[in-house]
Formats: sequence, structure tokens, C-alpha cells
Amino acid sequence: MSTATVAVIVIVAVLVIAALGFFASRQQQRRRLRERFGPEYDRAVERHGSAREAEQELRAREQRHRELQIHPLDPAVRDRYHADWQRVQERFVDSPQSAVAEADNLLIRVMKDRGYPTEDYEQQVADLSVEHGGTIDRYRTAHDIRGRADAGQATTEDLRQAMVDYRALFADLLGDGEIHVHRASTEDRRVPASGDAQEDREDSEDRGDRQDRDDREDAARAAAEEQRASTPVGRHAASRRDAEVAEGRRR
Repeated sequence: MSTATVAVIVIVAVLVIAALGFFASRQQQRRRLRERFGPEYDRAVERHGSAREAEQELRAREQRHRELQIHPLDPAVRDRYHADWQRVQERFVDSPQSAVAEADNLLIRVMKDRGYPTEDYEQQVADLSVEHGGTIDRYRTAHDIRGRADAGQATTEDLRQAMVDYRALFADLLGDGEIHVHRASTEDRRVPASGDAQEDREDSEDRGDRQDRDDREDAARAAAEEQRASTPVGRHAASRRDAEVAEGRRR
């Protein structure tokens, strides 16, 4: 084999290895973007009609995000926001539309305190998508419902869904999304689906009172039984019952 042939083979091998490395790198980067942005990746691809262009946009979002002064909230500020959210959620019972508007405004305040620019909605969404890709689509949905509510075109169920979706991003921004997810089923009951919220809440409280009363009665009976068993008469009665049970089994 001539030297020229060997050189050609080496060059081809190097080019193949480089191409494979480039392809592997692209695939790894694509996988990273998918994992980071979640549904936002698919939305960008659909909008651009090209994965390559969508990924360029998402990388540009990452670059912009790195230049922002994003920081976590102090514990005292987080606690204050939790209390604010609780008040907004309770307000939903009497005034759903006002509560949704307040929830949207509360989120804006949290974003601003975290260091996110809040002047332009679309830019706001793009910035948030970098770290909150899993909940940003829910924010879009809630924001859209808020707009329809302002125009008088949202139902009470729509408004309830907006509160649930706002809460998802709210918890994510406060850094305790997992806690709120675990408590979601409990808190959802506090955001009523209809005007019968008060009756539902009273029924729930009645059931809880009955359960507490039953538990206390069971505990009292168990304690009384244990106390009787500790006396000589009680021990004799227990022994007699045991003997009767054993006799019944032999039969």
C-alpha cells in the first residue's frame, strides 16, 4: 500500500470521526435543550418550523438569562408572598375575577423581586422559560384567561383553572414547587369550582368534626378496655373469654 493511499485512508478516518463527534455533540445539545425547556422546546420548533432555528432561539434565551441578575428570595420575603397568595386564594370565593387579576399582579411582583424584567409580556415569558420551562405554558394559559376575564368572556371554571395554573408558576418561582405539588389536591379544594363553595366547605368541616369525634370515642373505648384488663376482675374476664374462644375453635 502506497504512502498516498495510507494518507487518504487516514484523512477519511479523521473526517468520519470528526463528523461522528459533531453529530454526537449536536444530539447531546438537543437533548439538553429538550430537558431544560420541556414543552417550550416543542413550541419553539413548531413556531419556527425548524429544530435548528428553534435551538438557536433557545440558546439566545439562555445567553440573555445569564446576563440577568436573577437571585432567590430571602426567607422572610418568601413567607410574605405565601401569606399574600393565601389571601388572594381566599378572595376567590367571593370575587373570582378580582382574585385572578390579583394573582397575575402578585406573580409580576415575585418576578421583579427575583430579578426578572417585567415590562414586556413576551420577553417576560422568554426569560422565565429558561429556568421554568415546565410551568411557563401554564402561565400562558392563566394569562390568556385573565385577558378573557377582563373582556367578560371567562367562566367561573376558567377562572378556577387560571388560579391553579398561576399557582404552579408561583410555587416554582418561590422555589418550593414540589411542596405545593404535594399539597395541590388539598389546596384545589380551597379554589371552588362553583358558587356552592361555602356549602362544600361547611360539609367538609362537618365531616372532619365527625371523624375527630369518632376517633376520640374509639380511643376512649380502647383506653377503658385496657384499664379494665389491668384489674384482677378484668384479667379474670379476659382469661374466661380466651378460654371460650379456644373451646369454640376445638368444636
